[in-house]
Amino acid sequence: MHEPLAERLRPQTLDNFIGQEHLVGKDKPIRVMVETGNVYSMILWGPPGCGKTTLATVIANSVDAEFVFFSAVTSGVADVRNVIKQATETWKAKKKRTILFVDEIHRFNKSQQDAFLPHVEKGTIILIGATTENPGFRINAPLLSRSQLFVLKPLTDEDIEKVVKHALSLFPKVKAEKDAVQHIVKYSNGDARFAINAIEVAVSLSKKIDLKTAEEAMQQRAVFYDKKGDYHYDTISAFIKSMRGGDPDATLHYLARMLKAGEDPMFIARRMVIFASEDIGNAQPTALVVATSAMQAVHMIGLPEAQLILGQTATYLSTAKKSIAATLGLYEALNDVEIENLPSIPLHLRNASNKVMKELDYGKGHIRYAWKEEKEGNKVEQEYLPKELKGKKYYKKDW
Repeated sequence: MHEPLAERLRPQTLDNFIGQEHLVGKDKPIRVMVETGNVYSMILWGPPGCGKTTLATVIANSVDAEFVFFSAVTSGVADVRNVIKQATETWKAKKKRTILFVDEIHRFNKSQQDAFLPHVEKGTIILIGATTENPGFRINAPLLSRSQLFVLKPLTDEDIEKVVKHALSLFPKVKAEKDAVQHIVKYSNGDARFAINAIEVAVSLSKKIDLKTAEEAMQQRAVFYDKKGDYHYDTISAFIKSMRGGDPDATLHYLARMLKAGEDPMFIARRMVIFASEDIGNAQPTALVVATSAMQAVHMIGLPEAQLILGQTATYLSTAKKSIAATLGLYEALNDVEIENLPSIPLHLRNASNKVMKELDYGKGHIRYAWKEEKEGNKVEQEYLPKELKGKKYYKKDW
């Protein structure tokens, strides 16, 4: 059976591990753990291809323990119980602990994750969970509190280049041109597994890997973007902040990242409608009209042409004048309504819809068109706020 190149290249010790210096460098936590053999339960959080599984393997090799690989994608509660049972028997018979590596642990539901808790507490198993999603959202708090969280970063281009060259060293008869290597490095986007797979495909295509071969092997760039996770929120946040900062180039960059990753175009359009009101407001009121029209157009047209509508609208909003006067004014008014005693509505502003109300002076003295009176030269002094709030300014036009 053919062993994938990624498995052949997987380091067994930290000496051959590439990247994550903040965790495996001298005197760093995982390096110290491996050197001392003092291993504890942990969650490894990072994007695909950054070394989570490899780190778990290296840790397992550093201590005298059983190592069990477990996939949350294909396993259920019954499988969890079987692993726990075997771990318990191993401990009783050999006084040997079990390192249980759970890949994609975020895919386990609450009850499945809870099944690990008592055994992690007893020390029957050392749990190493790997996840690409924010543990704060997807890992149960009790399990997370009993584990050390380690955050892994995407590999740098320098790291990926080392991985690529190491992979190529296993094929001495294959020659790779520099621009081909750089293409693979650049478009692997920090994902070592993606880079290794590209080398494996390229080697199968030709004994001389030029740029064309590298492009054929990769087909497209590796874009990791979870529509429900941090990358989703981080990218839309960067998109909004770029529009707010008036940078159309950055705005288009983050828009392109979302579109390339398959983000829902209506989600982007809705956020632009909100932005038009929240951040542009009355400084350029047409922004809300443009954004609303764009949302309707995106709904009618659909991808791929809707990309053009989103791009046009995003750059319009980015370069538009900005004002948060209406936004801050509303928030301040809402805050007052929530925490202050609500004063009575002035009688002259109340609706006198019947005789009783008129007798109680509802609407008395109200000037319907104050602007008209002033235009005709008449001085109008009419207060609209309750007397307790007289002089209060919510809407400050220079904001």
